[in-house]
Amino acid sequence: MTALTRLFSEGFRIFFLLAGLWGTLAMLIWGLWLTVHALGGMMDLPADLPPQWWHGHEMIFGFGSAAAAGFLLTAVPNWTGATSAGPRFLIAAAALWLAGRIGLWLWGIVPGPLAAVLALAFLPLLAARIWAMLRQSPKPANFIVLALVGLIWLAEARVMLDALGWPLGDAIAGLHGALAALIALIVIVGGRITPAFTRNALARKAMLAGSAPDLGKAGAPGLPVSFPQADRVAIGAAITAAVAITLGLPDTLIGAAELILGAAQLLRIARWRGWSVRSEPILVVLHGAMALVGVGALLQGLAAFGIGSEIGAMHVSAVGGIGTMVMGVMSRASLGHTGRPLVAPFPVALAYVLIPVAALLRWIAATGPLALYYPGTILAATLWAFAFVLFLLALAPALIGPRARP
Repeated sequence: MTALTRLFSEGFRIFFLLAGLWGTLAMLIWGLWLTVHALGGMMDLPADLPPQWWHGHEMIFGFGSAAAAGFLLTAVPNWTGATSAGPRFLIAAAALWLAGRIGLWLWGIVPGPLAAVLALAFLPLLAARIWAMLRQSPKPANFIVLALVGLIWLAEARVMLDALGWPLGDAIAGLHGALAALIALIVIVGGRITPAFTRNALARKAMLAGSAPDLGKAGAPGLPVSFPQADRVAIGAAITAAVAITLGLPDTLIGAAELILGAAQLLRIARWRGWSVRSEPILVVLHGAMALVGVGALLQGLAAFGIGSEIGAMHVSAVGGIGTMVMGVMSRASLGHTGRPLVAPFPVALAYVLIPVAALLRWIAATGPLALYYPGTILAATLWAFAFVLFLLALAPALIGPRARP
């Protein structure tokens, strides 16, 4: 099997590679634009769009959708027992994703309606494939994930309609709503995998020590403790916030939903015993990401009521919550699904640290003195890009190469 054939053999391979590459390149372009403007120069992107819109769109719908596709095309078959997407689908989906990036980059050269159609075409294809897999083992909880993919598409449509100057468009509501929908996905999926992986790791340690707990017993000593009520509240609040932001509903509703999400999220992770796996970066990163989702939600809730910076709060969620979780999930899946030990290589463990630091710097840039805006934002962009370069250097060989031998 050639490297190219392997790349299109499983969804996580091609889409995690695309997410890593675009997460690096798109952020470097944004950092360069910021640097030129900080120095008093002028730099126009080829896209005939406000640069901030291009940056937000490509980090959410370019980087974010690629990462989500890689995860869902790998996880949903495990949830349902359905057949994984084959090479033909993956080639078509990757080509459509790439066409969306090119169309938006050349907006103004490519006619706007065509560029918008190309940008909007990827998520319906992904949703159709997920729907086909979920139908084979229908569970309401899993269909919520599919509904959130649809909400992300609706949010992107609002961005595109605004870019075209057509009715119902609202780029800010679309960008912020899609971000909130990605957070809702993390609240749901992260709420499944973080305690489960932690539970497995702690049980394995106990077994090696000769004192394995009863994994089937609720509240087994030393293991993560579930809190179904907090789970339901967090998921409901996250979805409410995403819908409200996308549809432009009142700030009071958005703020209340975000505050409830933040409180419920932090309550959930307090019971997952993250401190017990502090020696395993590949698990710590999941707990850290879920904590940053909670902190970001609290900050966004306060901002909706006029307390603090909305942009700063949003970037805690985007860079800290989403970026850290994406890095954690992509690295774990890349190792586990290629037969490698679930131990983060040093470059990846360093990346786990760099992304939260980038989130902190971006928050300081938005909330601190104006003189810190450009230095803080540029440094945050640089650290983000460097983190994904480290990911690519360490794990691209696993994504492209053969499975490790036992």
